[in-house]
Amino acid sequence: MKKLPFSKKIIYALGQLGWATTINVINLQLVYFYLPPDDSGLPVFISQMVFLGILNIVTIALASGRLFDAITDPWIASISDNWKGKLGRRIPFMRVGAIPTALFMVLLFFPPVAGISTLNIVWLVVIQLLFYLSLTIYLTPFFALIPELGHTSDERLSLSTWISITYAMGILIGSLVPNIASLMESYFSLEEGIQGTQYAMIALGVFSAFFMLLPAFLIDERKYTKPQDSQVPMMKAIKRSFANPSFKYYVVAEFAYFMALAIIMAGMLYYVTILLRLDDGHVGSLMGMLVGVSFLFYPLVNIVAKRYGKKPFLVAAFLFMAMMFLGIYWLGNDGLDVMTQAYILVVGMAIPMSFLGVLPNAILSDIAKHDSNTSGINQEGMYFAARTLCQKFGQTFGIFIFAALTTIGNSIGDDLGIRLSALIGSGLCFLAGLYFMKYDEKSILDALEE
Repeated sequence: MKKLPFSKKIIYALGQLGWATTINVINLQLVYFYLPPDDSGLPVFISQMVFLGILNIVTIALASGRLFDAITDPWIASISDNWKGKLGRRIPFMRVGAIPTALFMVLLFFPPVAGISTLNIVWLVVIQLLFYLSLTIYLTPFFALIPELGHTSDERLSLSTWISITYAMGILIGSLVPNIASLMESYFSLEEGIQGTQYAMIALGVFSAFFMLLPAFLIDERKYTKPQDSQVPMMKAIKRSFANPSFKYYVVAEFAYFMALAIIMAGMLYYVTILLRLDDGHVGSLMGMLVGVSFLFYPLVNIVAKRYGKKPFLVAAFLFMAMMFLGIYWLGNDGLDVMTQAYILVVGMAIPMSFLGVLPNAILSDIAKHDSNTSGINQEGMYFAARTLCQKFGQTFGIFIFAALTTIGNSIGDDLGIRLSALIGSGLCFLAGLYFMKYDEKSILDALEE
């Protein structure tokens, strides 16, 4: 069983760049696309009718995709954990899932009817289900490789660092859709609005598929992992995962954080265009600054985590991010210039984001490896599937909450819903930090060293 060389670590991380681009395009653009503000220039494809005072068709449609994941995530994980194919347990699934994930991401932005139509609702629901199924087929085995390719805690931290870098790049690329759309409009002489956005999605779909395929074809899983299977039925594996106290502390905190993050990411275009009253093209430059500044702290994350442990810095990152999300509520108020407000917020968010990007995957890899060592049962895929499932539920509830809040104010001069989203996101991050304090990292690391 060979140690994974540096070149293969980079190739593995580039796979994350591919899928991270698809999910961040959806997180940043989908609600804005189907619930456009009045002055966005985008057509309306789905009825904006409100149910029970806060629900709309988009929130219901988005929630359906994550409910579907409640079945597919553990199902794919169980199949992968027990797979006995010639290419290993993970790579075959990544090869199958890559291209459909990119394709369905693109199709989400191509509703079949040019105007409000029930067929567009059906399209959104069905294509979204297919997107999340394809993503699960790729993503669950992809994450399960971290504890298998990383043979020590430091190696797992290194892999987590590289994939956090490419995930941050995926956020940046997802935020550049308005900028790419403008380039497409100029290059292809398109009218402003929907066509530029759709051309941008096609370009990003090709980009995403290419990078997702790199580790699927350039890493030989059999050289760097120990042949094994879990031999545990799906339902028993799920129960084992959630019965692990360390995993419960981890996954509840992640659920709260990803709910908060989904709220803020879904609101990003609104914060820039409604609260700060800037052009949507500024989203790309601000996200670029966020990613760039966070990169500066990555070496520090590795140094302090190896020396002092991961838990205290993850807790601090949750609490610091709660403070920064709270600042969104005050954006656009009299005082500082709006660009100065934006820069302060972005730089402040970059610091905890560097820790939140690196440490969670490394912590979960330690938990999964510890369970494998102590029990002799290898169900890394199920741990990451259970975690991904809770992340997706968190993201779904986050988008659901944000879309619901838009019904009580999502335009200039009527922005209460947009501002309240910041308060909810802040509260969720605060709860994540408090709950993760219960995680006993020392006993996990001591046992792994032994």
